[in-house]
This record gives sequence, C-alpha cells and structure tokens, in this order.
Amino acid sequence: MSGDLEPIPPAEAVEMYHYAMRDEHAAATRKSAKHRLQSFIQFCEEKEIDNLNDVSGRDLYRFRIWRREGHGDGREPIKLVTLKGQLATLRSFLQFAANIDAVRPSLYEQVTLPTMKHGEDVSDSTLEADRAIAILEYLELAEPASREHIILLLLWRTGARTGAIRGLDLRDLDLDGSHPKVKGPAIRFVHRPDSGTPLKNQEDGTRWNRISEMTAKYLEDYLEYHRQDVTDDHGRKPVITTRYGRPAGNTIRKTLYKITRPCWRGESCPHNRDVAECEATHLDQASKCPSSRSPHDVRSGRVTYYRSEDVPRRIVQDRLNASEDILDRHYDRRTDREQAEQRSDYLPDL
Repeated sequence: MSGDLEPIPPAEAVEMYHYAMRDEHAAATRKSAKHRLQSFIQFCEEKEIDNLNDVSGRDLYRFRIWRREGHGDGREPIKLVTLKGQLATLRSFLQFAANIDAVRPSLYEQVTLPTMKHGEDVSDSTLEADRAIAILEYLELAEPASREHIILLLLWRTGARTGAIRGLDLRDLDLDGSHPKVKGPAIRFVHRPDSGTPLKNQEDGTRWNRISEMTAKYLEDYLEYHRQDVTDDHGRKPVITTRYGRPAGNTIRKTLYKITRPCWRGESCPHNRDVAECEATHLDQASKCPSSRSPHDVRSGRVTYYRSEDVPRRIVQDRLNASEDILDRHYDRRTDREQAEQRSDYLPDL
C-alpha cells in the first residue's frame, strides 16, 4: 500500500464525501448517495475493513457480488439497474476518496458497471391518460378540491415533479391571471434550497406554468375550504398542507398510491384479490397494490399523452423542465407501434 495514503475509517470518508457534495448537488441527490453508500459501509464492517486504505479491487468485486445477492438491507436480490446505480455512486465516492489520500487514485476504475440491455434501466410503469382522467373525474364528484384532488390535478396538469408541487407557496399562485408576463392563470415553481424546497434542476427549474381556468377554480376552492392555515418550519405558507405544515415528499407518494388503487373508487379488483383481506387496502400498505402508481408514473403518463397528441418536443421539455433525452428514456411510454403509426400521419404514402 502506498505510503502517501492516510488512514481513515470508511464511514468517516463517506461523511466527508456527503459534506463535500453540498456545493454542487441538491439535498435529494446527497441523501440518495448517502443511502446507497450505507451498504458499502455495512460490507466493510462485516469484512472487518477498518481502514479505507486497505480496500482492494478484489474487495470491490466481493462487494458487487454481496450486494447483488441482496445483502445490506435485508431484501431479496436486487435488480441489475439498482446495482448499477449503487456501483456508480461507489465509483464517484472512490474518486473523492483518492483526492483526500484515502485510496489509490486508480482504484475507482476497478469498479465495473454492469452492461444494461436496451431499456433495462428504465421503468415501464406509468399512469395511462384514461386512468388519470377517470380518477380525476371521480375526485371531482366525490371529493372536489380536496387535498388528494389537488395533488393529482397539479401533478397531471403540469407534469411537474413531486418536489416542485410540494414546494409551492401561496405567493406562487396567480389564479386570476394578473401577472403581466403570463396570460391567464398560472403557478410558479421556484428553487428555494435554503428553506427546504429545492428543485431538481436548481435555478434552471424555476419557471411559470400556465394552468386552466378550471384548475384555478379548484385551487381557489381548496384554499377556501380545505387548506390548513399553517406555515412551515421556515415561516413560509405552503399551498399543499397537513395540519403540521408542509407535507413530506412521502406523504404525496402515499396519496398517489392510495387514490390509484381501483378498489379505492369502488371498482372491482383486477388482480382477483379479496378486498376485505387485501393488505393493500390499508393506507400504509397501498403501494403493494399492483395497480397503484407513483408520482413518477403520473409524470411519465403526462409525457406520453403530450407526445401522442403531437405537442412539440420543445414545449414538453420546457413545461416539464427535462431534457429531450431524459423524456425519451424515462417518461415516454408509447409503444414502438404507436410511435410508428404517429409518424405515418406525417409521411406521404410510399
């Protein structure tokens, strides 16, 4: 081992890496990296590696096998795409570790990432447009302007990420269309990292999004009849609230899992389950329903809908604040046949 290395416990090096990320990465990215590296720390503890200097290429290979088999968090063997993400984070960490004289400069190169087949690293789960509209229509009749209704309405109509919806303040609403540069009702997504609501693309994510007159009316009703009159821990007035203040991101995810179950709105179970005995009928277990969908699925469904309706790519990119490559890979759920048929509408007969 090189004499230039300075001894350091793996857990301490991970903490330093996490701290160093603050200058360039959003809080959610840092949290994800820290979570991924917990498995590496656990591996080092099990293998009695007390000094990061001692980690070898063979150890890294052993970690890959150990993690692939599901060790580290008590779950079943993990998917290849999950393993790839964890190894990519480990590579980045080892590059940082080399800069602080904790490992050999070239050690990160010995972390090889698994090769993914086309589409293997992309989820195919989505909330189809007809389902989203059916759930919204149900909410409009059964629970109009409720928090559940507003959450899905904003996610579907804007295609925004959970963090953007969660970060909305009352000052970000222009429901009467009085803003001089935005015609009609609109909402503004703002990057506010210092008070707990960063946007995924940081300052580049700050933008106005037009909303319909009907969406504005439901928001007005929500503010008048259902919004809790609370502030968050930073003295801000959130649009979406709980009785404690601004909801956690997990609260919004749980809301989506809840309202996207067919049985929640009285439909028969498409999975032949006995609703009286199904564990997914409990709110904290709703994600276990095969039909439940996440906020990410709402976003992918919206992109697919925009694309199927021939909305120009640039418009979709700007509204959803995402690059064309990301939209194509992670959000557009049109089948190859659907894309081919859509192209044929613009091509002359051959």
